[in-house]
Amino acid sequence: MTIIDVIEKKKLKQELTTDEISFFVKGFTDGSIPDYQMSALLMAILLNGMTDRETFDLTNAMLRSGDVVDMSALGGIVVDKHSTGGIGDSTTLALAPILACCGVYVAKMSGRGLGFTGGTIDKLESIPGFDTALSEKEFFEVVKRVGCAVIGQTANLAPADKKIYALRDVTGTVNSIPLICASIMSKKLASGSDTILLDVKYGSGAFMPDPESALELAKKMVAIGALAGKRIGALITDMQQPLSDHVGNSLEIVGIVDVLNGKQNRLYHEIKEVAIRLLALTGKYTLKTAEAAFQEAIDSGRALNKFAEMVTAQHGDASYVLHPDKFEIGSKDVVVADRDGYVTGMVAADIGRAVTHMGGGRMQKTDVIDFSVGVIMKVQLGSKVNKGDVLCEVYHNGKGLQEAKRLIQNAITITKTKPAEHKIAYAYVHKDGVELF
Repeated sequence: MTIIDVIEKKKLKQELTTDEISFFVKGFTDGSIPDYQMSALLMAILLNGMTDRETFDLTNAMLRSGDVVDMSALGGIVVDKHSTGGIGDSTTLALAPILACCGVYVAKMSGRGLGFTGGTIDKLESIPGFDTALSEKEFFEVVKRVGCAVIGQTANLAPADKKIYALRDVTGTVNSIPLICASIMSKKLASGSDTILLDVKYGSGAFMPDPESALELAKKMVAIGALAGKRIGALITDMQQPLSDHVGNSLEIVGIVDVLNGKQNRLYHEIKEVAIRLLALTGKYTLKTAEAAFQEAIDSGRALNKFAEMVTAQHGDASYVLHPDKFEIGSKDVVVADRDGYVTGMVAADIGRAVTHMGGGRMQKTDVIDFSVGVIMKVQLGSKVNKGDVLCEVYHNGKGLQEAKRLIQNAITITKTKPAEHKIAYAYVHKDGVELF
């Protein structure tokens, strides 16, 4: 077979065989299939979809492209959480130390920015010295000693996904359910955790536009995980506005420190929901005891200290976590309300794009991130504002400022009518069904 045959077949909306899927995954991974042909196939998949069997085969082919990590040597429960991404979604950075304080291991492998969303690894690298490329031996040593560690996806862990992930980011093929499903689950199954919670976002700041499509993605991923013998569940959560008040790499670390210090904003409540569900999935906690353990980790200060401990163990300067005012932040500008009323809508994706225009994200694979730029939101959906009130603070170094301010101004809708309150979580998916909230 040839890659052109495979592209033509998918272009005609035909189902690919297991062998054809293995062929293109192997060929792109080893370099025999070039970027331009793989881009054409990814677009055909985006436009024409994949069956459940094709998606399962794609996940397996990507999983088999590299190593599978064995976490059994840790001798305890190893948990993992994955978010499908969104604006200001820095939950991993707080969850890891909180969960470690609750007696489970968090051995997390995360990605960089994709599309208009920020990446966990980019955020962590804004901490001076932080090493996201630990050797496997050192990674395990840190997890065993500290209870948590977060590194980038290793070269040998689902290398097919690493190459496809980077190509999707720059070819407009991010928001395909089969591609998202295979990307996430190949990494999750290869990373060795026995308990997995998926945080599937929907809304203007996520890849899934509505709760129905997010639910479809969640069901597919939970089914694949259950077939692989994992304890797995998925929360469907709202991303119709930035999750954190802070958007941008260094700024999101500042926002995480706020949460670990007990600031009860939207990000805090999201992290709490995810932590409780994940702890309950382990079988070690009920929902009630999980909530108590979460609260104690925050209130006692142990979670913040654990975060600092993880940073130190990964060669970072923990003083930036304990004293976040040390972060170098760009020059401040503001976006103000042009009328009286209530904030009734946000195009969260455009707030993410604004940060990207200022250098806080990638438009090409080779772009270098400016950690110091970003946005601090001063309003959320439902906020009452008067003309001239500050909607957000914009931190910049000159690049793309006017376009960023234009995007943000147009992204925030102000009307006379107060909107209904937004729920953070829409549903919970497990192997036996769906629980709607």
